Amino acid sequence: MTTDTKSVAEMAAETKALFETKHNEVKGIAEQALAEAQRGIPMSETAKELADQALTGMNEVKSRLDDLEQKAARNGGAGDVETKSIGQQYVESDEYKSAFANGVRAGRNAGIEVKAITSLTTDANGSAGDLVRSDRIQSPMQMLPNRRLTIRNLIAPGQTASSSVEYVQETGFTNNAGMVAEGTLKPESTLKFDLKTAPVRKIAHWFLASSEILSDAPGLRSIIDNRLRYGLAFVEDVQLLKGDGTGQNLLGIKPQATPYAVPTGLTGFAAPTMIDKLRIAQLQAALALYPADGQVLHPIDWAIIEMMKDGDGRYLIGNPQGTLAPTLWGLPVVPTMAQTVGEFTVGAWSMGAQLFDREQSGVLVSTEDGDNFRRNMVTILAEERLALTTYRPEAFVDGKFANA
Repeated sequence: MTTDTKSVAEMAAETKALFETKHNEVKGIAEQALAEAQRGIPMSETAKELADQALTGMNEVKSRLDDLEQKAARNGGAGDVETKSIGQQYVESDEYKSAFANGVRAGRNAGIEVKAITSLTTDANGSAGDLVRSDRIQSPMQMLPNRRLTIRNLIAPGQTASSSVEYVQETGFTNNAGMVAEGTLKPESTLKFDLKTAPVRKIAHWFLASSEILSDAPGLRSIIDNRLRYGLAFVEDVQLLKGDGTGQNLLGIKPQATPYAVPTGLTGFAAPTMIDKLRIAQLQAALALYPADGQVLHPIDWAIIEMMKDGDGRYLIGNPQGTLAPTLWGLPVVPTMAQTVGEFTVGAWSMGAQLFDREQSGVLVSTEDGDNFRRNMVTILAEERLALTTYRPEAFVDGKFANA
């Protein structure tokens, strides 16, 4: 096993063994010098140099050991497992290496499925720009800002090998359970189910890049990670939350969610605040027997809530110096631009819905597209296929704030 493939724990164990060897060496020299001193024999210059070298070596090994132990402690043991990005997986794949490791040749393409996703001189979409340049920058320093993507992480994951997913959606539950006397009939409770089908939908896009990028593994990895994969996730985030189910759109959570309404029996909230509405939405989900586990807001609305102050100008919940993850009423708050300004969606995300991946983010790079060969360009494509099932609409509550 080479050093590159050894885990932090393995390297720490080897370094500790080396330190003990160095320590024993220094200890032996010291014991010998002490015994000779007791007999009146002075320490020679050669012995002093050997002692200094042994002590220096021991200190160097001890420093390395301390660094490895600190790294292992920071990683909590997780440092032994290397997490590779989408782009890194692609450029390290056998398909990429066999097709483009020795340069670009016409008729070559390489694609893989990874499990988890040009230079322009005119304003025209798809412009390849000048084909001969003194310096072609593959990874620009200033990238378009990425927004925080969170909807996929809220929903339970799944896999499918079909073009659609059939599932049973619970649409009603009447609980008549009660105390029963001996010899009497027992009450009947009812469940209502509807058979639903969630079709697998595809999200895809492509763009042109210079052929030199295929020989620049770090640059290709950066393009795949920072723009191509992100472009898929950008659309996926919106589709999972509010796709309308028409055409090739997913049927998202918001169109199926239960509208916000103050439950019967809860009085004194004729004019609820933004914070009140989120708590009432949690109550709605709980009364549907699906306790909420997340709240999705637009960042603007969450900023308004965090900056609310009392009569003395003190923040109600916000802390300008705080670093904790946003929470409200004991549940995590997910600020995302996939949400509509002035609206909120509260629900049991991990229990009430599930996402099924048919094909996770696939990346394909090819020179066989139009006149790519003559233009010294390649086509980089990414796509994924997925389906979304919503098991119980009552598990989600969707509403609007007064500022909508």
